[in-house]
Amino acid sequence: MHLQKNQKIGLALVAAVFIGACEKKVNLNDDNKKISYAIGQQIGQNLKNSGVEVDTDTLALSMRDALKGKNEMKPEEIQQAMQKLQENMKTKQAESGEKNMKEGKDFLEKNKSKENVKVTASGLQYLVEKEGAGKTPTKDNQVKVHYTGTLINGEKFDSSVDRGQPAEFPVGGVIPGWTEALLLMKEGSKYKLFIPSELAYGPMGRPGIPPNSVLLFDVELLEVKKGEPGAAPHPGGKPAAKAKKKDNG
Repeated sequence: MHLQKNQKIGLALVAAVFIGACEKKVNLNDDNKKISYAIGQQIGQNLKNSGVEVDTDTLALSMRDALKGKNEMKPEEIQQAMQKLQENMKTKQAESGEKNMKEGKDFLEKNKSKENVKVTASGLQYLVEKEGAGKTPTKDNQVKVHYTGTLINGEKFDSSVDRGQPAEFPVGGVIPGWTEALLLMKEGSKYKLFIPSELAYGPMGRPGIPPNSVLLFDVELLEVKKGEPGAAPHPGGKPAAKAKKKDNG
């Protein structure tokens, strides 16, 4: 197992060490402590999103041993343990994916019959909350939008509104469900989107988005702009590339 593939997990485990070892409230009385706490927040979120189950007491002990140059496990034992972790995560992901697929299909089946919900040929569902009067974008355009994304259980995973900063990205560079919806909207429009997993991140998921998740978005199209090279962060923080379609979502 290559270190690069497990870098986020490794960093997340470091955060767990400090979470498990420090029960009292931290005193953020200097810049170094504030920086350390900020880094810990980011790494801790990675641990939470990864879904790794750990024993924080053992982690704390291992960290202390490492700082002293001690190691109770041989290199091959560590490699075996990390391989086991990877196997467990794959199994957990597969089980989660099957559960989410069923729940997502049930949700969409019920949702499509709700008042004013429209369904496209691809399976995208949307509700027009406000129809704008401005321009409609093409795949070659950039757009400026405000949005909030949640799972079907109401858990929020991303929001430009919370950040207080509209997002800008290319219409053709996001997940298929977003691209299709944007091509229906006009500047000033507000839509509620219900995106099947096969039009989103599919069986792979992403941090904060479990595999085969149906995604819900509140979207306001603020401005249609000319296409520009590169792209700013956009829904879910995904790089500017379309999610690969899977036959079975």
